[in-house]
Amino acid sequence: MDAPKFRAFISYSHQDSRWAGWLHSALEKYRPPKALIGTVTDRGEVPKRLAPIFKDRDELPSATDLGLLINAALRGSAAQIVICSPRAAKSRWVNEEILAFKRLGREDRILCLIVDGEPNASDMPGREEEECFPPALRFRLKSDGELGSMRTEPIAADARPGKDGKNNAKLKLISGLLGVGFDSLKRREQQRRNARLVAFSVSAAAGMVLTSGLAAYALVQRAAAQRQTVRAEAQSKTARETARFLVDLFKISDPSEARGNTVTAREMLDKGAARVDLELVKEPAIQATLMDTLGTVYMGLGLFSEARPLLDRAVATRRNLQDVDPLELSDSLSHQGDLLALQAEFDAGEKSYHEAIRIESSRPDDRQSQIALANSLYGLGTLLAQNGRNADGEKNLRTALTLQTALYGDSNPAVARTLKDLARAVADDGNLNTAIPMMQRAVAMQRQLRGNEPHPDLAEVLNDMGTLLWQRGDSAEAEKFYRESLAMNRRLLGEKHPEIANGLENVAMTMSDRGDLEGAEALYWQSILMRRELLGPDHPDVGRTLANLASLQYDRGNTAGALANMREVLGIYRKAYHGDNPETARVMNVIGFWLTLNREYPEADRYLQEGLAMRLRLFSNQQPDVASSQMMLAILRDAEGKYPEAVQLAQSARAIYTSSLSADHWRTAIAESAEGAAFTGLDRLPEAEMLLTHSYAILHKDGGAPLIYRTLTQRYVDALHRREREAGVAARSTRALTVISKTAVAVQAGMHTSP
Repeated sequence: MDAPKFRAFISYSHQDSRWAGWLHSALEKYRPPKALIGTVTDRGEVPKRLAPIFKDRDELPSATDLGLLINAALRGSAAQIVICSPRAAKSRWVNEEILAFKRLGREDRILCLIVDGEPNASDMPGREEEECFPPALRFRLKSDGELGSMRTEPIAADARPGKDGKNNAKLKLISGLLGVGFDSLKRREQQRRNARLVAFSVSAAAGMVLTSGLAAYALVQRAAAQRQTVRAEAQSKTARETARFLVDLFKISDPSEARGNTVTAREMLDKGAARVDLELVKEPAIQATLMDTLGTVYMGLGLFSEARPLLDRAVATRRNLQDVDPLELSDSLSHQGDLLALQAEFDAGEKSYHEAIRIESSRPDDRQSQIALANSLYGLGTLLAQNGRNADGEKNLRTALTLQTALYGDSNPAVARTLKDLARAVADDGNLNTAIPMMQRAVAMQRQLRGNEPHPDLAEVLNDMGTLLWQRGDSAEAEKFYRESLAMNRRLLGEKHPEIANGLENVAMTMSDRGDLEGAEALYWQSILMRRELLGPDHPDVGRTLANLASLQYDRGNTAGALANMREVLGIYRKAYHGDNPETARVMNVIGFWLTLNREYPEADRYLQEGLAMRLRLFSNQQPDVASSQMMLAILRDAEGKYPEAVQLAQSARAIYTSSLSADHWRTAIAESAEGAAFTGLDRLPEAEMLLTHSYAILHKDGGAPLIYRTLTQRYVDALHRREREAGVAARSTRALTVISKTAVAVQAGMHTSP
């Protein structure tokens, strides 16, 4: 491409012309920092100014072929900026301009400015009219240059009220145009103001006496709603004014208040942490409170390594204070437990929670003690469930929910959050049909409490609702919840956060289910790289995403790569989870199944037997995970010709699935087909035909059933037909079954793993 004539082309609905005029003027007047001028980035050399910017009403003469000039201007522009609103989403011309720019091969140079509406509202039932992204923004082009069905995630700045604000939105766009960091541009804009703020705050901190409740109120808006009651002592007028100042300084650090402005949050947090460490050595009680609250907010932003020393020191300092309020120590212990659970240090986290619960249980039966006790029981319950101890986790969560309902009533953020995690624990224990209505109640409660405003708790419950629907096999409905959650978290947390990585992984799972394997693999890699950077290479969340990637690689025929990655996952889990754990057992089950299909029967048997034994130690013998292990062993025994054992295993698995899911669920059908295959081997052909006819019909009707199981059942049907011909028996129902395509049969290794 020749040197571009325009730095950017602004595409907009003429109903948004005021926004276009403001943006055009703001960009052309902007001067990059002197230190950056001449720097070479992936967008070229940073210029002294951004002009000219193309905006059609200003640039086009009145008597020409406008279509030709528009296309020429697009070809001559280094980037495109789309002003996004419901008007733009419905504008044919805006959509055509985006398509034209993408067809030039410059999709990565399209930037968005959201001014109204809601991104991806088309995926939110009842809110479709709020969609602000035109279709050409939301989907990628196919190889023929037409718009396809693969989703894309536009790069956007958000100028709506309560979001980035005009100035930050402008700087984010400029950052994208120049290929330089937003931080450096933001620092230049705020350097003078921030210097005044820091000077003022240092002076205020040095000259005033702060009480122990000061920073907790100032910094932990979200955490206070979940875990703490403000216990403020009487304050002087001067201290109250200082409190107001610090609230304003740090409020933006809380995701539920920041509405996505996490850059400023990080700057303010780092300054606050440095000040606390240097200036309050002689005020240990105040220092401990500030360290606890700053650490809690770092944790909320996914900055675990920054949170850890602050929370550990807060606990240590409060232990050594002679006149410390015991509930303040229990608060710090509970926060420490929260972080340790997120870092998968389950034994240490459980110890912190138990100490907090002992303190709170020994206190008088007052409201503050009951609130603190409920919070610690909730944290312990989620940790135990995460560590595979579902029964213990469920017990603690139910106790917490009872306390919170007595304290707050039936509709409260704490009640909704505990109900959500209780539903997850119930689902993980195999009671999906009980868990889904509980999760639906939690979603309805959060929507009622939060309205249309984004909030971390609402984003989390939407994600978890998607997970239960996906487990039930309703992938299309799950994807709607996953995408709504991901869009909300991006507004709250930015582009790099553990919750963003989690959302990318979940959307990838649903994309894989509907056959978009290439798009799913790209999202999995984004999630893995983000998790490794934020959590470290051995965190179990890295393992989980790597396991899903391995399953997709298997779907695409890369058996060696899939097995290598899944064995790496097993190593991560064995290091993170001491002893028996559901995730460890699941991975062993997957590896054993893949080895069975690869005809490596002795090694497959070792993995499957170890996985079943672990699951029987973890769960009751009627739990669906136990059924999954039995089903995979039945498939192995069919392959080995050990048919009597295969029948017993398959029948047990089918009974469990029928009770916990339904007789017509695709998982039940897999067990049924394995049983039918065993009856074929035993020459019990009428029984085999009945089972295989029923299971085949379910697996080929249910869109959630992975391809490998349909392929496997087809093989069982073919084997039955061969045996019937050899025996001279006329097949009845199975003759009418449709043979799956050669392409499907060729994908012998394909599956979306969830054994």
